[in-house]
Amino acid sequence: MTRRRVLDEADIRRAIRRIAHEVIERNRGADDVVVLGIPTRGVPLATRLAAAVSDIEGTPTPVGSIDIGLHRDDIDRRPRVPLGPTYVPEPLDHKTVVLVDDVLYTGRTVRAALDALADLGRPDRVQLAVLVDRGHRELPIRPDFVGKNLPTAPDERVTVRLREGDEDEGVWIEDDR
Repeated sequence: MTRRRVLDEADIRRAIRRIAHEVIERNRGADDVVVLGIPTRGVPLATRLAAAVSDIEGTPTPVGSIDIGLHRDDIDRRPRVPLGPTYVPEPLDHKTVVLVDDVLYTGRTVRAALDALADLGRPDRVQLAVLVDRGHRELPIRPDFVGKNLPTAPDERVTVRLREGDEDEGVWIEDDR
């Protein structure tokens, strides 16, 4: 197997900071923004993004998580994973929700997150922030904020590691060559 690092910890930090500025600019501030991470690595990325927005704006940015386990369309094809917590820090009606995930690939995880979000309220708008967009979409889903566009071959894997739960931090492309 070959493994090539494409982002290190400093790259991830810069990407989060840039996305925070883009979120603020697109929404003319962050007064009505709620950031929700998609487990597993979307949750710590959402926490980092909300902290960066808060730091820039000088006011707290609500952050939470949204479990998508019951909304996946491949639930019968994947190993069963325990459901994670859904934590919504405040009502979502009339808010802008920024969904955060680590890697956007087929779009099916985001579709499941949108379905889960519909059970929680009716935000005015939903935006998508991802650390890595690797292409190969199967659904018509496009991110609003991207840390790194990373064209990959379908047989390659993109691995994200974050210090909140992993030994090392970075993004790697892996293949079996």
